[in-house]
Amino acid sequence: MNYEIDVYPKREKLMELAGSKDPAPIVMLNLLKFRDIADYGDGRTEKVSGQEAYMRYGREMRKIVEARGGRMLISAELKDVVIGSVDGMWDVVALVEYPSAAAFFAIASSPEVLEISKHRTAGLAGQLLIRSTLSNEIG
Repeated sequence: MNYEIDVYPKREKLMELAGSKDPAPIVMLNLLKFRDIADYGDGRTEKVSGQEAYMRYGREMRKIVEARGGRMLISAELKDVVIGSVDGMWDVVALVEYPSAAAFFAIASSPEVLEISKHRTAGLAGQLLIRSTLSNEIG
């Protein structure tokens, strides 16, 4: 299995979400890899970890998502792989529920999110963001 991590989604993927007519809630699976030291790229002398920079984003993002009908389902630090193997273990996994794919797009492209994105960019080395739907069954 090959994968590519990035910090922001490709435009065509965002446009698919924006145009979605499916009213069902979605859950975004976030696999996050942080920089050792945040890189704001603006000459600031403050030194914080990538995780702390991302958490600045995360705290504000939670407020925005919840105000628009979404919710944080879980956030957890990843420790080790029990089945299989992977190079470059992820640092954190988070599940965030949004009212719909179109609602996710509206939130992600809002001026409020664009304003706080500097912390996300500074903190992340890369991410996988996987759209899913809730299910109570496995198999």
